[in-house]
Amino acid sequence: MPVRLLLILCLCAGSAKAGEEFDHTLWNQLLQAHVKVLAGGQATQVDYRGMQEDKAELRAYLAAAATVSESDFESWSKDAQLAFLINLYNAATVDLVAHNLPGIDSIRDLGTLFRSPWKQPIVSLFGGQVSLDEIEHDLIRDSGNFREPRIHFAVNCAAIGCPPLRAEAYIGARLSAQLEDNTRLFLSDRSRNYTRDGRLYVSRIFDWYAIDFKQSWQGVDSIADFLLRYVDVLGLNPREQQALKDGDLPLRYDRYDWGLNSVR
Repeated sequence: MPVRLLLILCLCAGSAKAGEEFDHTLWNQLLQAHVKVLAGGQATQVDYRGMQEDKAELRAYLAAAATVSESDFESWSKDAQLAFLINLYNAATVDLVAHNLPGIDSIRDLGTLFRSPWKQPIVSLFGGQVSLDEIEHDLIRDSGNFREPRIHFAVNCAAIGCPPLRAEAYIGARLSAQLEDNTRLFLSDRSRNYTRDGRLYVSRIFDWYAIDFKQSWQGVDSIADFLLRYVDVLGLNPREQQALKDGDLPLRYDRYDWGLNSVR
């Protein structure tokens, strides 16, 4: 066994002990090495070729995650559980894209006539194979364990229109702060969220996942309620803020760019 790979496996060994948060060191190192941060974090680009060259580390991280049992997972704090699932989703997505380079312009190119890339069982978890959709929708969104709308600014779908892939791994102890930072950075991006002709244009994420912003998270019961928490970074003037509060600022959902979020 090559020394480099042996060191990687040793680093991952024992990282899934019950009662302890999973060790995301390998994934963190890959993100720091291969994610290019733009505009102060409002956008990022992924060096998928670099990820491809470091596939031994990426696969070792995914292999370590696959050793986690459901009982170990349940022994962690909710924030540690959610950080693990977000990191796993993002790492598996990066691996899927990197494995299929070159020759794709969008992650959607990896689907088939009958099954999208998100519905393919490509992730080893809890002794079985699951899809990206199952991680996002079944384990994160619909499990009832989290009810955290800010995950939509952390779970990354490898598209330009998606919120940026954060250049560090999520960690349970800092998860809320990381999610808040992601949310504020995304909403501060005027190329994604802006007012025009008396309307507020926001990402189509708010349309696709509208229900997640209506579940009384910190008193938020609507998309408008959620956006009102971030009027400072949205750049709304006092009149627009009042119109949003009164329901008089029409919401429109911007075009979603499915182009690959790769380094250019």
